[in-house]
Amino acid sequence: MDDRSYWVGLNLVKGIGAARFNALIEHFGSSQAAWDAPASALYATGLPTAVIEELLQLRANTDLQVLLDDFKARGITLLTPEDTAYPHRLKQIDLPPPVLYVLGEITTKDDWAVGIVGTRRMSPYGQQVAEELARFLAANGVTVVSGLARGIDSVAHQAALEAGGRTIAVLGSGVDQIYPAENRGLAARMMQQGAVISDYAPGTPPEGSNFPPRNRIIAGLSIATVVIEAGKRSGANITAQFSVDQGKEVFAVPGNIYAPQSVGTNKLIQDGAHPLLKPEDLLEVLNLTLVTEHQQARMVLPENAAEAAIFGVLGHEPLHVDQIGIQANLPIEEISATLALMELKGMVRQVGGMRYIAIREVKNAYHIKE
Repeated sequence: MDDRSYWVGLNLVKGIGAARFNALIEHFGSSQAAWDAPASALYATGLPTAVIEELLQLRANTDLQVLLDDFKARGITLLTPEDTAYPHRLKQIDLPPPVLYVLGEITTKDDWAVGIVGTRRMSPYGQQVAEELARFLAANGVTVVSGLARGIDSVAHQAALEAGGRTIAVLGSGVDQIYPAENRGLAARMMQQGAVISDYAPGTPPEGSNFPPRNRIIAGLSIATVVIEAGKRSGANITAQFSVDQGKEVFAVPGNIYAPQSVGTNKLIQDGAHPLLKPEDLLEVLNLTLVTEHQQARMVLPENAAEAAIFGVLGHEPLHVDQIGIQANLPIEEISATLALMELKGMVRQVGGMRYIAIREVKNAYHIKE
C-alpha cells in the first residue's frame, strides 16, 4: 500500500493537525505504525480520548487504498512534505501541512507567489486595486494566491486568469466542496492555470472554524502578503499575522480613514506593514523583477562536458574568458564557442570586457526573508 495512505488516514482524524501528526510520527516511527498502533499505545501518547476514539473508528471502517483510488479517479493529487512536488516555500514553514489535496497542478513557477487577501465587502476602490495588482503580478510571472472567498479574493483570482497568469486558491473545505457555490466556474478555470488546494480531506464542508487555519497556508505559499481592504477583525489580518510569524513581508493598501474596509489596512501600516501605493512597489521591495529571468534559468542545464565545466566555474562574480579557460582547463577556442551557445540559451551573460556570469546565480542577487 502507498505509504501516503497512512498520512491520509491520520489526516482524516479531526483533532490531529500538523503538531499532533508530527508528534505521532516521532513517537511511533512512521505513519503506518501510528495508524496501526493498538489502543493502549495510542492512549499512552496523551492524545485526547475523543481523538483516539475517532481514529480507532476510522481505522475500523476505512479502506485507505480504496480511498486513495477514489481520489485518483477524481483527479485529486495528494502531496506530503516528503514529495518533491510539495510546494517549496510551504515546506519551509514551521509544521507544514502533512497532506495537501490538489485539483490542478502546482509547479516550480509557483515558488514566486504573492498572497492577495481582503474583505468580502469590498469597495469599488478595493476592487480596482485588486484587479490591477493581480494583473500586474501575473504579467510579471508571479502566481497570485488567495482564498476564493467573495470580494477581494475572487477578484484577484479572476484578474490573474484574465492576464494569462497562474493562481492558487486555498480552501477552508475539501477541494470537492467549492465555497461559495457561485465560484465553482472560477475554480474550474483555476485548475487549468494553477490549482485549488486544501489540507482538509475531500468531503469536508466549509465550516467557519476551518478558515482561519487555512490562512496560514496562503501565507506559507507566498513570498509576501498584500492586504487590500480589511476590517478591524478579519481573516485578511490573520493572514498578515501568519506572514509576519513566518518572517515574510506584509503590504497593505492605504484607504479612507472613515471607511470600515480600511480600518484594518491602515492599522497594519501603522504597525509597520509596507504601504502599497502602486503595484511596482511590491516588485521593488522584493526584487521580483528577476522572477522571469530566474524561472528561465532554472530550466536550462548543461548539455555536454564543456558546458558543465564552464557552468561549474562561473558564478555571481564576472570572470574573464581567459580565466574561464584556465579554470575549466579547456582550449580558448572551445571556451569561446561554447560560451556563445550558452549565452544564446540564456545560461550565461556577458557583462562587458569579455567577462561572463552564470545566469543561475541570479538567485543570489536578491534576498527574500523566509
